[in-house]
Amino acid sequence: MSALQQRLEAAIRAVPDFPKPGILFRDITPVLEDPLLCRAITEGFRERLQGTPIDAIAGIESRGFLFGMPLALALGVPFLTVRKKGKLPWRTVSYKYDLEYGSAEVEMHVDSVRPGMRVLVHDDLLATGGTAAAAAELVRMQGGEVAGFSFLIELAFLEGLRKLQPYNAKVIALQTY
Repeated sequence: MSALQQRLEAAIRAVPDFPKPGILFRDITPVLEDPLLCRAITEGFRERLQGTPIDAIAGIESRGFLFGMPLALALGVPFLTVRKKGKLPWRTVSYKYDLEYGSAEVEMHVDSVRPGMRVLVHDDLLATGGTAAAAAELVRMQGGEVAGFSFLIELAFLEGLRKLQPYNAKVIALQTY
């Protein structure tokens, strides 16, 4: 286990039975309260992405914004927002996807991704992979290429990586449970 993984293990709080009984919620609030750890996280992502051509980072609302934007700044690339339907003020492209119970829809502005742009999709957590795959589809719908995926946490037992395999892209998770 790397030093960064040890620091994350110590900082990420496990909250049983939230938001409902039987769920063990991984709370990153203590991570956000440690500026040195946040800097180390950004650097950890940057190091693991060396050699991966990235033209932009698409952060998924809302916790994907927390490390996606600092990472975009560290890499010197634009930060693109992926938001829930109805949250963006201009013309959008949207993608609807199925959840375990029901469906959801995410959007980006129509001019966020230029054809051929290599985009890293970023979120705080990889669970089942549905939201990350939906964000990747938004990138592809605009003629972009999915350069990779990055997550602070992966819940491996939910097998979200399987949903990302069709993109044939690099996947980084700093902490896996």
